[in-house]
Amino acid sequence: MASFPVNNILFLDIETVPQFSLYAELPEDWKKLWDLKSNSLLRYHEGESNESLYPRAGIYAEFGRIICISCGVLQGGGGDRKIILKSFAGDDEKKLLQQFSDMLNKWANGDQKYLCAHNGKEFDFPYLCRRMIVNNLSIPSILNISGKKPWEVNHLDTLELWKFGDFKSYTSLNLLALTLGIPTPKDDIDGSMVWEVYWKEKNLPRIISYCQKDVATVAQILLRMNGEALIKEENIEIKQ
Repeated sequence: MASFPVNNILFLDIETVPQFSLYAELPEDWKKLWDLKSNSLLRYHEGESNESLYPRAGIYAEFGRIICISCGVLQGGGGDRKIILKSFAGDDEKKLLQQFSDMLNKWANGDQKYLCAHNGKEFDFPYLCRRMIVNNLSIPSILNISGKKPWEVNHLDTLELWKFGDFKSYTSLNLLALTLGIPTPKDDIDGSMVWEVYWKEKNLPRIISYCQKDVATVAQILLRMNGEALIKEENIEIKQ
């Protein structure tokens, strides 16, 4: 596979939740629209209902919102390479999106830069753009693909890279990490639990930690696929 300038890549992951904590809290107009949406899902989920499927609403940008964006950049090289992690998180989606956008515009200025996420082209990147529009925010140039030619889009996706042109299957971050001999990040919660941890436990720090571990794992996977040394655990740093 092609080699990438790994120190010019911003690795990221987002965590999302439904707009409301419970189906019963949905305003009537939103409830009708969710019922229409979830009706198409019921054929794949026997025994479920519009209400029981509502915790899944967070994966749709129209019904969900972002509560955490974690990012990572690499510094140095070889066995001494570090990854610096930082998160933008909170209940105020517009505020965290603005902070992330400001950082992204500043970071992307200058040398050619890239964004990388696992399944980022299908989920993280478009979700970020949609929620920025909802919140009346400008989309940073490096994130926005509108009007760009394919070779002008600096988005990397470890899921797509692993497919090598095979579009028949989906490989989770957890499975790919295990396959490549990288310690799995799923040692606490998984994506299906974020709704409960946020709305019921109200434990945002737990979600941030989970998100940051995923970012570090995405970076490790790209390094592994690039034929470069993995980051030592002691070289994973979190910036407040």
